[in-house]
Amino acid sequence: MKIKSLQFILLILTFAVISCSGSKEKKVENHWPQAGITYEIFIQSFYDSNGDGIGDINGVKKKLDHVKELGANAIWFMPIMPSPSYHKYDVTDYKNIHPDYGTMEEFKSFLEEAHKNDIKVVIDMIINHTSNKHPWFLESQKSRDNPFRDYYVWAQKDTIADYLDKKTITLDSDNIRQWHDPGFGEDYYYGFFYGGMPDLNFDNPKVREEIYEIGRFWLEEVGVDGFRLDAAKHIFPDDRPLDNHAFWKEFRDKMIAIKPDIYLVGEVYDKKEIVAPYLPGLPALFNFDFHYTLIESFKKEDGMLLANKQKEVLDFYLGITKDFIDATFSSNHDQPRLLNSLDENPKKQKQAINILMTMPGAPYLYYGEEIGMLGKKPDEHIREPFLWDMKANDKGRATWIEPIYSIDEMVTPLAIQKSMSTSYFNHYKEIIKLRNSNRALALGRLELYEGELPKPLMAFFRIHDDQEVFVIHNLGESQFSVDVPEEFQTEIYSFGEAKKDGDKLILPGFSSIILEM
Repeated sequence: MKIKSLQFILLILTFAVISCSGSKEKKVENHWPQAGITYEIFIQSFYDSNGDGIGDINGVKKKLDHVKELGANAIWFMPIMPSPSYHKYDVTDYKNIHPDYGTMEEFKSFLEEAHKNDIKVVIDMIINHTSNKHPWFLESQKSRDNPFRDYYVWAQKDTIADYLDKKTITLDSDNIRQWHDPGFGEDYYYGFFYGGMPDLNFDNPKVREEIYEIGRFWLEEVGVDGFRLDAAKHIFPDDRPLDNHAFWKEFRDKMIAIKPDIYLVGEVYDKKEIVAPYLPGLPALFNFDFHYTLIESFKKEDGMLLANKQKEVLDFYLGITKDFIDATFSSNHDQPRLLNSLDENPKKQKQAINILMTMPGAPYLYYGEEIGMLGKKPDEHIREPFLWDMKANDKGRATWIEPIYSIDEMVTPLAIQKSMSTSYFNHYKEIIKLRNSNRALALGRLELYEGELPKPLMAFFRIHDDQEVFVIHNLGESQFSVDVPEEFQTEIYSFGEAKKDGDKLILPGFSSIILEM
């Protein structure tokens, strides 16, 4: 009897093990760079480790666990080099760290720790222009025969009189004057963004060699994993796009020779027809169409607007090259905070991140979005300090600016959100984990649902090797029901009380559901 009882117990345990293994949680994978998640950080506002009111590199190092817990695979740092401005997009020294942020030794220590945690590090590389305080420019403006004169673009005033006020506002600049008077002589210099940022002259081979050497320094001597290339379409004027394309191919070749797995992502702030030809030189490009259409889809309650746009963009890119990374994003340091763009509606923001994480691409997240930070123009207030804890307990909160949007009365700090099951932070963690543990969501191709749908619904398939999923989001307030696609019966995710009820999917306002074949 005892032997039989023991055999019975072992049999039960065996079934239990089989049952557990059958429902085993899928493995979380790192798909960077092709489809991994990158977290954008403005160091100045992230975490202040030394009490001077300004975020710093040691602060980011201290908070690497936050990036890891969120599920991000890489960090993109906004500019970290010496500069006279708070945003640091006007560099004065390309081979150093801004003293407010720390030292090169501290940065290398941070890099080592990030790499130990399997987190890649990409830095902003601003090469279209320098600061007008850069030593090159200070020399350049001295005289026409100065050795650094041709590092920048100069012209005599009478030759450019017709162009002084001819610039129109563009998507990435509201400056209407491109030619600037340094205050002496008859010569003006060219600066697309403003007078404090004189454009470098890339027709000068010496300038290109300087830039390649700067790239080598950061890749070889410092050890970063790649660059985000600011203002990539402005290396040459807009009427010389072919020269722009050729330069970035040359730049990529030079960087690959130094680091074969270099990651390059470009900011070409324009529509897909202008963006796509840059892909051979910049294999990852930010998808501005995605960002703007995401917001528009919610405003119009038109679900398939974004799905159709994304399919159109991806197919257009494939017509240029198959070697590309689609850098999608929901917000960044130049846009109003996502929650502000979505009427400060928490359901819309959570739904927006659901869409971002179930669409193809390599998503970028802007620091603070995961706790519902707020912010509107001017730019300083889109870059307000991260709220780690209630103000009285928040020893690392930066104080360089007096925030007016992301304050304790309006935004729940991270420490409190961690204990709230329905918080932004826990929602972001959940949907990111889902993406990172389902290859169809991370790597699968996009196929649109072709059946009839109520206007607010977005539906599509993601298909990868042996996994195929059906994704449907409701971008409106009303509830809808639709037929379940016949082959898709296993629910792997639902949000907002969406559910499968027999052969119907019930989708309340701002809800999502994902089914697996």
